Amino acid sequence: MNAFSLRRFGAVLYKEFIQMRRDRITFAMMIGLPIVQLMLFGFAINADPRHLPTLVEMGDSGPLSRAVIAGMRNSGYFDFRGPVAGVAAGEEALRRGEANFVVVIPPDFERDVIRGRGPEILVAADASDPSATGGAVAALSGIVSVAIRETLEGPLRAGAGAPPPFSVVVHREYNPEGRTSTNIVPGLLAIILSMTMVMITAVAIVKESERGTMEMLIATPVQPMEVMLGKILPYVFVGYVQTLVFLIAARVVFNVPFEGSPLAFFVGFNLFIIVNLALGFLISTAARSQMQAMQLSFFTILPSILLSGFMFPFAGMPGWAQVLGTGVPATHFLLIVRKVMLKGGELADVTHELFALGIILAVISAIAMLRYRRTLD
Repeated sequence: MNAFSLRRFGAVLYKEFIQMRRDRITFAMMIGLPIVQLMLFGFAINADPRHLPTLVEMGDSGPLSRAVIAGMRNSGYFDFRGPVAGVAAGEEALRRGEANFVVVIPPDFERDVIRGRGPEILVAADASDPSATGGAVAALSGIVSVAIRETLEGPLRAGAGAPPPFSVVVHREYNPEGRTSTNIVPGLLAIILSMTMVMITAVAIVKESERGTMEMLIATPVQPMEVMLGKILPYVFVGYVQTLVFLIAARVVFNVPFEGSPLAFFVGFNLFIIVNLALGFLISTAARSQMQAMQLSFFTILPSILLSGFMFPFAGMPGWAQVLGTGVPATHFLLIVRKVMLKGGELADVTHELFALGIILAVISAIAMLRYRRTLD
């Protein structure tokens, strides 16, 4: 048996460095992925979101009412966006996702405090994502205490004792029990479809290129759009099967409700499947091997998990991270699924998200077609 040779070892080592330099995609993944993770977890992820959009119905504008609103604003949790006219308008704002909270100050609130009637301030909270609103709800008791201590003067001084002269009642809408599964399970559909649709399409197309069958297809009169549609549409059926299994399991195993329009859900998940299949086709135009296709697919899945609002509250991310998140298809599909399944949303309630997915699909398809045409040359 030959002894260990530094020369042979050095030759193999040198060869591997050359191979690593040639495989630029793998090298970029090894360097870029840790940097992306560091930036996202260090700056973009926030489990205690602040400045949550809030609307208020001011039935009484006395000093105590203003103190409570000022205390909520100063806490940093609540970002008041303006007044709301009536309970129905507030419910609509919560259902559409335009606000996380609606604060209702009842009429004659100040007078009832003076007379010791113990009036209630209603705070309706969108609890479809408990982690997004939990910190703000927990801070309400401290806010009320400060408002009482700083405001009850003069004729109101008599109400400054214990128990507090008024109470804050929180109504948790769409997930009153605060169950995590009610929030996570609907969002999981977006992640499952993203992982499977993107990776399956990219790997399947690259496999044909490695086997040489793609060159035979290119030699035919088939147009790029025809190739793209022919390659991705069979996997739409796979997405249908996954979605059907998911809906059955969500209802039977986790008791997740389905309150909204089946049509809105049907349109949304079909568009989302097509977007992810187009993304997989785009990845296949950049990858040279199945391994690279899987690596690039994983690189797109990471933002879907971290920036879409699936694991961490979207409202708690800084502005630049939310801008990046709006370019992630899963962000918009998560809103569609949660609006339809948990909030009883109709097709009109998800038009904004459908439009965003349509724009993303158009951009991805245009880039994929340009790259595919280059491969023809």
